[in-house]
Amino acid sequence: MDLSLSPEQEAIRESVAAICAGFDDTWWLEKDRHGGFPHEFHAAIAQAGYLGICIPEEYGGSGLGITEAAVMMEAIAASGGGMSAASAIHMNIFGLNPVVVFGTEAQKRRFLPPLVRGGEKACFGVTEPTTGLDTTRLKTRAVRHGDRYVVDGQKVWISTAQVADRILLLARTGGPGADGLSLFYTALDRTRCSVREIEKMGRKAVDSNEIFFEGYEVPADDLIGEEGKGFRQIIHGLNPERVLLAAEAVGLGRAALARATAYAKERVVFGRPIGRNQAIQHPLAQDWMALEAAWLMTLNAAGRYDAGQECGAQANAAKYLSAEAGIKACQDAVMTHGGFGYAREYHVERYLREAMIPWIAPVSPHMICSFIAERVLGLPKSY
Repeated sequence: MDLSLSPEQEAIRESVAAICAGFDDTWWLEKDRHGGFPHEFHAAIAQAGYLGICIPEEYGGSGLGITEAAVMMEAIAASGGGMSAASAIHMNIFGLNPVVVFGTEAQKRRFLPPLVRGGEKACFGVTEPTTGLDTTRLKTRAVRHGDRYVVDGQKVWISTAQVADRILLLARTGGPGADGLSLFYTALDRTRCSVREIEKMGRKAVDSNEIFFEGYEVPADDLIGEEGKGFRQIIHGLNPERVLLAAEAVGLGRAALARATAYAKERVVFGRPIGRNQAIQHPLAQDWMALEAAWLMTLNAAGRYDAGQECGAQANAAKYLSAEAGIKACQDAVMTHGGFGYAREYHVERYLREAMIPWIAPVSPHMICSFIAERVLGLPKSY
């Protein structure tokens, strides 16, 4: 199996890196200090046509695969923008896959082109505060009244809800369990619901939110596919999301490793560069190896997905390995800088804070281990 990038994929990486060069570490440091969605970055990616990298060509996209999207997202995170840059467009890359697969032709032509052009932004409304990863127990309810559904409930950890124009919303239209859930892609009108930003330790430029719905009306035309099929539709987006998170974690780790390596070459203590010391060399060498191995697993998972093969184990493993390698590289980058690693101007403390995101979300490393134990090794279910 050849996991090297094709010339076309290398060209994508170089093109995306060139766009990111216009948004350097200093630019992202200011975003980390003061917040505010990176609209200029989002617009630059949209103008270059990359928001539609996975959207079929007939709806304005490029019709490429998750592999190409992973190459793009790794390049974005590795540029120094980290998870702030990646999260600004993350949902728009994979999130509307259920619409592509299950939406009507009219829905695809209504929803997809504005997203590709950058005219609309989307957010992902699944997680709830009392259910966490137990998605089949979601409580937010949508009750049909004529040509409308009325939604009541609460969602949490909804990224970009302060700026998003639409939300991919999973709500209960029937009885308990997976068969009672339905999927909607509808306008997010902040005058008709309450969106409260959550203060958090990193990625200040990309907001995270709680959303409270009370009597929120959704047109019946915004139902994706059939009632009661929402959980199965969402599943189609889970493996691509894990692959993209893995790519972003690798990119972030590589950004941290690059800064640590450069500092180790130039920082002189006791008359010699600290990079001559094995106590500095070995952790960084180990980080390079771990990141490379994680990247190969990411490409493997992406390739299997694009080929229509089963990839649940590979996608979860890629997310696990990449997150572990990424956060370790960020920790070692801080330690390589010593006390300066704690200073914002050296950027690596920001990388470390952001590395927590792919480590925790959208599924914890512990849940991935349980998944692999059960689905791959055949061990009893532990939860």
